Amino acid sequence: MNRLLQRTLLVCVYLFALTGQANAEPLSEIDVAASLGDYEKVAKLLRLQAEQGNATAQAQLGDMYHIGDIYHKGKGVRQDYKEALKWYRLAAEQGNPFAQYRLGFMYSRGEGVTKDFVLAHMWANISSANNPSSTPNNFEQLMSVGLRDSMEEQMTAGQIAEAQQLARKCTANKYKGC
Repeated sequence: MNRLLQRTLLVCVYLFALTGQANAEPLSEIDVAASLGDYEKVAKLLRLQAEQGNATAQAQLGDMYHIGDIYHKGKGVRQDYKEALKWYRLAAEQGNPFAQYRLGFMYSRGEGVTKDFVLAHMWANISSANNPSSTPNNFEQLMSVGLRDSMEEQMTAGQIAEAQQLARKCTANKYKGC
């Protein structure tokens, strides 16, 4: 594991320990999962805390999602699309619209995966649905809609219908196995 990633994860674990007094049981479980390298479990537990308004858990969850960006753009680490996909997928499965958009973007360009407009459309569609359009100038929502629409220009009607069906199925399965 590279130094930047190790430092980021150590900071997250340190923050878990600092906030452990307020919510000892859930955060101690997070500490254990992090020490075992079970980051999928860490993300799930953090999401539960974040949904309950725990600001520290919200920030830590955001840091985990940022790890995908680090690898995608090669920020301080060697650019690694496969590693970026892993982290984006983990975040997308937790319902993160930005990560869902990034997966769609990577499928649209074939970055780390075979180029697939159907899957790109599916993830962009899911991301668009998960971004509140009521927020004025919601950049992420605009990006998701833009990606979805640009994919449609290159797809057949059958491919669009398939992507929409996959998006419904993926959403119904809470983003697992998409």
